[in-house]
Amino acid sequence: MAPSLVHLPNGQTLTVSPVFAGLSFKANDLNIHHSIFPPGWTIILETEEDHDDGDESPPDEKEQIYGWRKKAPRRYQKSTLRNDSLFISSISNPSNTDFKPATSPTRQVAMMLWATLWWYFHEKPPPDPHLTAGINPNMPKEGRPKGAWRVNIKREGIFKGKLLLPKLERMGLIASEESSVGARLDERRGEGWTKMFVSQQSFWQIDPRIFLFTLAPTQHSPFPGTSPFPSRPGSPNREGTPLPSPRLPDSAQGEGGQHGLWSQPHSPGPFTSSSHLPTYYPPPPPQFTFTDNIRHPIRPKPPAQGQTIYTRYVPSVGQYLSFRTASMSSKAPTYRGPTSGGSGGTPSFLPPNSAISSSTLPSLGNLNLCPCDTDLLHDWMNQPRVSSSWGVQGPVSTQEKFLENGLNDKHSFPVIGCWDGKPFGYFEIYWVKEDHLGRHLTGSDVNDWDRGLHALVGEQEFRGPHRVKIWISALVHYCWLADPRTQRVFLEPRVDNTKFINYLQNVGFSKQREVAFPHKQAALMRIGRDGWHAPEL
Repeated sequence: MAPSLVHLPNGQTLTVSPVFAGLSFKANDLNIHHSIFPPGWTIILETEEDHDDGDESPPDEKEQIYGWRKKAPRRYQKSTLRNDSLFISSISNPSNTDFKPATSPTRQVAMMLWATLWWYFHEKPPPDPHLTAGINPNMPKEGRPKGAWRVNIKREGIFKGKLLLPKLERMGLIASEESSVGARLDERRGEGWTKMFVSQQSFWQIDPRIFLFTLAPTQHSPFPGTSPFPSRPGSPNREGTPLPSPRLPDSAQGEGGQHGLWSQPHSPGPFTSSSHLPTYYPPPPPQFTFTDNIRHPIRPKPPAQGQTIYTRYVPSVGQYLSFRTASMSSKAPTYRGPTSGGSGGTPSFLPPNSAISSSTLPSLGNLNLCPCDTDLLHDWMNQPRVSSSWGVQGPVSTQEKFLENGLNDKHSFPVIGCWDGKPFGYFEIYWVKEDHLGRHLTGSDVNDWDRGLHALVGEQEFRGPHRVKIWISALVHYCWLADPRTQRVFLEPRVDNTKFINYLQNVGFSKQREVAFPHKQAALMRIGRDGWHAPEL
């Protein structure tokens, strides 16, 4: 296995390399001393072979469905559906003279496990989902039942602690089918915590803000998070005293030094935290109100204008996909989030193992060279293929009024999609129940937390079936993360837009029926959380 670079959604990068009996994860943004033991962790990842001998007792019903019992493991080579297991064997923390230790060691371990799983569930190719155990060998593959992709978490290494796995289970990161209390009184035996696992479907529906955070530099550290220079120890001089590393003047640092190692000053991303703590907050208890005689929950305020709500690196196109709330500003919101820094971006002039991630350096993606959002909409809405569907063509004042109405809407908010910071499309994310669509649905056809989407791609260079699948699945992914109570997402394209309907079906949407709106005959397309497994990679 060759070393690989992992792009986390908050812009940090990890280098994954094979080491003796395991895999090493090195945090590139914390490797400031070029140590042979850089900050990071090591995992043991193994694959257990299926039993092929007849000496064991017959399998029980669950083993007949999901596979025979396992035997001695072998080193991981490629992903399997259920036979892989891992644990963190060792951790190498950065120097306490440069960074304050994590406030919660458990959360630090949870972040490491989450980042490991982020890498694991990106591995190609994914395993064949079709089950084989107990199945007629003559049955065609297409007719065989499918199983969920999961990786087992062993109670070894760092995970041997009595309370660590229970805490990870309460965080929602790991699970077990053994949901009983357990009758043994000796807690050291770890009863009930030996068969833990993480499924692909569950992992992608956990908000990464629960786990991702940054370490705070110490007060006198020469390696502030905003330094534009590669962080390194001071160079010695003839007097034998180290020269201080170059750093920004205090006037230029502002509050940026409190925003972590990956982000720039005042970075608007969903992971920004001046306290260096996870930024996830659970949804509040529901309260209800009425809109046009429709009872529905009081909706949370959407993110502010220009604020990034979602970001993720997409390996198949080598770029970061992000969505931000649209803005009425006469200037384009400056993109300060991560960019790919690969081909098509700016070349990297950083030395190897630099502490500065190329994803946060100025590039064509994050320089403010784009038109403002109203000018973008003016261009896009006046394209014939768009105007025939949206009907918002005309002078820029028409698009300004359209955007103003969208920002003032209580059940919907407008979003701009970006590839490496470059806008490519306009989207609307709305609550179905109080929307026009909700009036055409009755009973169980509409739930309190159902979301809906409207979409258009304005930039020709970002059109095409592959990118469509990516951004559709990413918007659905955002809806799952934004509120765990959301179980379904709807779209209602015009019935003659067969190309887009096919795209939706390719990512898991199904056509429920047709709906007659005053302005169009629409195909009601729906996807459920229980049938969604992962965003397009």
